[in-house]
Amino acid sequence: MGVHGIVDLSGLTVRFSESITAVDSFSLQLFEREFVSIVGPSGCGKTTVLNVLAGLIETYDGDAFIDGQRPIAGDSRVAYMLARDSLLPWRSALENASYGLEIRGIDETVRKERAAKLLSKVGLAGFEDAWPKTLSQGMRQRVALARTFCLESQLLLMDEPFGALDAQTKIQLEDLLLELWTTEARTVLFVTHDLSEAVALSDRVIVMSPRPGKILADVRVDLTRPRSVRQLQSDPKFLNLYGTIWKIFEQGVNNTAGCKS
Repeated sequence: MGVHGIVDLSGLTVRFSESITAVDSFSLQLFEREFVSIVGPSGCGKTTVLNVLAGLIETYDGDAFIDGQRPIAGDSRVAYMLARDSLLPWRSALENASYGLEIRGIDETVRKERAAKLLSKVGLAGFEDAWPKTLSQGMRQRVALARTFCLESQLLLMDEPFGALDAQTKIQLEDLLLELWTTEARTVLFVTHDLSEAVALSDRVIVMSPRPGKILADVRVDLTRPRSVRQLQSDPKFLNLYGTIWKIFEQGVNNTAGCKS
């Protein structure tokens, strides 16, 4: 892991109105090639943090920097993958995978070559000309994953990208993501409700409180790499880390409920 800070959030506070504070005094640093997950209850501000880094939320208190610069919408240093694949139905798998590069004005030959390479890496060689309607949900999400890595951005923001998939497909995509993250050398900030997924994928897991979202813990995941998500499920160290994070999560929810009662 490098020592160069890619993301630096300091005292980030986001208010949607005088009565609604989504994120409160949130401070986090991500380093080059690090994989960090954020977990927390629904509505705690996980996606809000991603939206600040994507430049989609411009009004906030505190500081937010990506490689020393303020986040701006459309920043080529950042790629954003959502839970929905958002494939364009009138474009083939190859055209969808290369769409971000097209928007950035990359030469057609270059972008199609890059997209074909990524589609092959995600197991879709031979499906370049397939229309989205002919693909399963898992295959569509593979195209979306290829599109995200195709951009060659420093920072990947991922908001529950596998949340809608069945258990088997989800594990396959998680392992695929780890392979791509290793070979493509990116920094990832990953949001999920699945504590098991967070532990299996990450170098660190950030646990947030209920709204207004604050950091309850920053837990280092001391599991060797490369990893197999499926095989980790029975690993004692994995189970111990899962239990630790679950207790922090549960205590945070219970403490907040007690304050409101």
